[in-house]
Amino acid sequence: MSDNTTAPQGAADDIDFGYRRVNRDDKKTLVREVFDSVAPKYDLMNDLMSLGIHRLWKRIFINVLSPSPRRDLLDLAGGTGDITFGWLGHGGGPAILSDINAAMLSVGRDRAMANGFADRISFLNADAEKLPLPDRSVDTISMSFGLRNCTDKDAVISEARRVLRPGGRFCVLEFSRVQVAALSPIYDLWSFKVLPKLGRVVAKDEDSYQYLAESIRMMPDQETLAGMFRKAGLGRVQVRNLSGGIAAIHTGWRL
Repeated sequence: MSDNTTAPQGAADDIDFGYRRVNRDDKKTLVREVFDSVAPKYDLMNDLMSLGIHRLWKRIFINVLSPSPRRDLLDLAGGTGDITFGWLGHGGGPAILSDINAAMLSVGRDRAMANGFADRISFLNADAEKLPLPDRSVDTISMSFGLRNCTDKDAVISEARRVLRPGGRFCVLEFSRVQVAALSPIYDLWSFKVLPKLGRVVAKDEDSYQYLAESIRMMPDQETLAGMFRKAGLGRVQVRNLSGGIAAIHTGWRL
């Protein structure tokens, strides 16, 4: 597959689930099943999927978040807690670790207790498209490798703006569109030939990792996502490519 693959066209109430078209109402359940399956091996598989590079990307992302004891964090799709723990470990204020998937959140809670962070974290099992939080209630919102799995990405971005305080910032780390042509065939070979086999051997689940590879290709490219930030009312939108555009950091402020 090439980086330019587009989803097949379907009915108006259909949406992408990897390269498949599914009913919009079914996508959350299908995504939840994927992450129920991969949760126990999620951190190990991230290392295998990215050859460990995701750790560097996350360190850069945490620096972009600029942790401060005077500000709090809402970590959307926070899963097993890497970003929340990085925020707290670099001096950030209280954090909410939120995820729609209870299995992923359970792993994050166990890791928080093991690392001595549990008393500084609130845990929230919630849909990022409809957050049970008041308007203007948090200073910083992060989302790391979660936006591509959401059914309505525009709703997620709008909700982030709603719950941000004025002067707050929404920061997204996500797989994006490769900007270096020479990387594309190597990246495609890894994603579609190697990754599903790793999923079969390590996590006993080839199909979920096939979906994860496909979901990356269905993610809006850098400029499209930046436009979605602006459409939602976020200002001073910036994009930072990582590893030739394999991943990117998008940031936008509630002004």
